[in-house]
Amino acid sequence: MKRNFLLLLCLMLAAIPSSVTASRPKPKAGHVLVIGIDGWGSYSLPKANDIPNLRSLMQHGSYTVHKRSVLPSSSAVNWASMFNGSCPELHGYTEWGSRTPEIPSVELNNHGIFPTVFSLLREARPNAVTGCMAEWDGIKHVVDSMAIDNFDVAPDWEHHSERLCEMAERFILEKKPTLFAVCWDQLDHTGHEIGHDTPEYYQTLARLDGQIGRLIQTLKDAGIYDDTVIIVTADHGGIKKGHGGKTLAEMEIPFIICGKRIKQGGVITEPMMQYDTAATIAHILGLTPPRSWVGRPVLSAFK
Repeated sequence: MKRNFLLLLCLMLAAIPSSVTASRPKPKAGHVLVIGIDGWGSYSLPKANDIPNLRSLMQHGSYTVHKRSVLPSSSAVNWASMFNGSCPELHGYTEWGSRTPEIPSVELNNHGIFPTVFSLLREARPNAVTGCMAEWDGIKHVVDSMAIDNFDVAPDWEHHSERLCEMAERFILEKKPTLFAVCWDQLDHTGHEIGHDTPEYYQTLARLDGQIGRLIQTLKDAGIYDDTVIIVTADHGGIKKGHGGKTLAEMEIPFIICGKRIKQGGVITEPMMQYDTAATIAHILGLTPPRSWVGRPVLSAFK
């Protein structure tokens, strides 16, 4: 009897590590490149003629043009929601230019900041290389830059429209990052200065499409393209020279996902919100979101 009990106990203890390991999510890909285009409204896609790289990603991946921003449909509150998987009521960033939460965050990580996908990756895999580069320095306040190996803002980008792209190309080639976000402000700048849905707006979008093509080629040159998922999305759309309202032109934004284990030519029909972006990134990288996240991964886009 005693011998049988000891044998059963040994079998139970031996099973514990394997069951714990099996319960951990497995990464779907080794790398994620997030491309954020500030002020890119879904209304523009049927009218944009010169965006071959974006259309190729749509054709060879999955996409929706009905992803919605959180309210208000403006920058900081939506960049925050994009990377921290939750809504303003929980993470606390509520305004266009939020630098700190206007409402106390319901949860804080070890940096004293609401958990972001960058901090989740840092805690789970401390040696993973991460980066975030932008043209608007306000993003640094909502992504937990302390959890990012390389956060940088492109200097004088208004006069050097390729500066951010060049910085991103070097980083990909040299570091082969696990998670890298590249966030352009040029389109939003055109929307405010000249207007949304103008010839100049589509010219700027075409220029960014060319730079997106360069980043795709850089992934290939770095030897990580086949193990990468590319996500292209936006913080909000716009109308006339503004944003922040409740029209679909301001709230509906594209979400394109393409790469390893992603369905080709798939139209995402499930409802999608801004905070689902972080949850989808976490799903790709095998990260477990905290309970304070409300985002859900877009599972229909995966093979």
